Amino acid sequence: MDGYIERLAFHPRRTAHVDTFVRDGLPPFEQWPDLLLPGADLRYPERLNAGEALLEDGAGPPKANRAALIEEGRVWSYGDVKRLADAMALALIDAGLEPGARVLLRTANTPRAVAAWLAVLRAGCVAVWTMPLLRSKELAPILRKAEVNFAICGAELRDELEMARANVGSGLTIAALETFGDAFEGASFDPIQTYQDDPAILAFTSGTTGEPKACVHFHRDILAMADTFSKRIIAPTENDVFIGSAPMAFTFGLGANLVFPLRAGATVVLDGALSPIRLLERARKRQATMMFTSPTAYKAMLASPDFKPPPSLRLCVSAGETLPESTFRQWRDRTGLTLIDGIGATEMIHIFISARPDEVRAGATGRPVPGYEAKIVNDQFEEVAAETPGRLAVRGPVGCRYFRDDRQQEYVKDGWNLTGDIYRKDADGYFWYVSRADDMIVSSGYNIAAPEVEDAVLSHPAVAECAVVGAPDAERGSVVMAVIVKRSSVLDQDETALVEDIQMFVKQKIAPYKYPRRIEFRDALPKTHTGKVQRKILRASIQTA
Repeated sequence: MDGYIERLAFHPRRTAHVDTFVRDGLPPFEQWPDLLLPGADLRYPERLNAGEALLEDGAGPPKANRAALIEEGRVWSYGDVKRLADAMALALIDAGLEPGARVLLRTANTPRAVAAWLAVLRAGCVAVWTMPLLRSKELAPILRKAEVNFAICGAELRDELEMARANVGSGLTIAALETFGDAFEGASFDPIQTYQDDPAILAFTSGTTGEPKACVHFHRDILAMADTFSKRIIAPTENDVFIGSAPMAFTFGLGANLVFPLRAGATVVLDGALSPIRLLERARKRQATMMFTSPTAYKAMLASPDFKPPPSLRLCVSAGETLPESTFRQWRDRTGLTLIDGIGATEMIHIFISARPDEVRAGATGRPVPGYEAKIVNDQFEEVAAETPGRLAVRGPVGCRYFRDDRQQEYVKDGWNLTGDIYRKDADGYFWYVSRADDMIVSSGYNIAAPEVEDAVLSHPAVAECAVVGAPDAERGSVVMAVIVKRSSVLDQDETALVEDIQMFVKQKIAPYKYPRRIEFRDALPKTHTGKVQRKILRASIQTA
């Protein structure tokens, strides 16, 4: 590796924060992951405010007059965004917030939401962006854990936040996104000169059960995700137009719809929630060049009878869940474009394994993004031989720091981040997804990876969606069970015959012992707010069925 391991990058007493609640809740320094810092572009100045850097730094001519954000009916220049962000930052200060205070954002993907997030950082506060679909009982633990006392909320999302506030009994102030900062319109604001290792965001993980997990990311981490995956894999320019469907409360969406385009001086299309079909329509209308969404969305686009890829597209990124090889091949065959796969995590802020378009291998996630290292280890944390499945360990310029959470020691070991994924690495250094650690099915002594079976089932013409889990079985311990959403064209087909047909089909695609011995048809699969299938809910429903 051409970099070095940084072990003394944090100075507990050096901070621009007056309210040090988040800093005080960081795990002990000895439990932090190592930081890998190859290249001068990942060594940031001591004083760094990401909200300032994203609006005012960048290659090429000054950003002020260039198009930054596009919504229906308006194009926002970088200067427009800065002026609104400055007004909102002044409104935060006027409300009595000190640097380090937590500000909850409850918004859709809109230009005003971008300005609000930038304002929080520019004011030296800590942004806590929450998923739009969260309900009051899910918002309440976030309010408690982060001790939030100020929120900026869109009108259409306010009711659930009001109920959460009542449940918590806090003195939470809720400001309207639509008018926040208007009283300071036209006034300039000098961003708080935070340190590079001052907390900037508290990112709550989407799949948490029990007490919610929150990841602390610093100002330097926000730039690092752009200066690694974005700069070194997708390489955007100021002429690119981004579009994506993920909420910006999800760090995949934060990168794709905000950090990456702004860091490159590019443009991003923001029109709130975008279904797969509307995503295509907007991409075509706005001549988008880069698309970011989930494998499920790409599958939905392919299934549309009116599918027509925008001719302007030059690059498509898939993340959020594993990309089935069948979806990869169909997309390439029908569009001529290579889908770039990637694995990331809220704990790592964004993607850390992927491949440049000309280096993609069908079915493989890729190789470590330049700036990261990864290895496959066994339960004793020993690196295993090529092609041997094991636990994925990774380190780079960012890493997991859970806020007030003993689970830190489960995620970080010997300076490496353990993602909870089972992978194998081939002789050429490509990493191949096997399963989540808790998605490996042991049936009659055989280890069967659920994603491999899912990929085989999904290639059957009658299957729209599929999730594979292990179902309890007295004889085999567990059996492979496929929960399937049928395509509309086969809704009236005899299900007994369809089950037999799918089972025979899968036996011809993969080793016969892996076929789903049980198949259940449902109208929909349970999913998280980021679109990931909730297999734990499926397993629980099977056990009680």
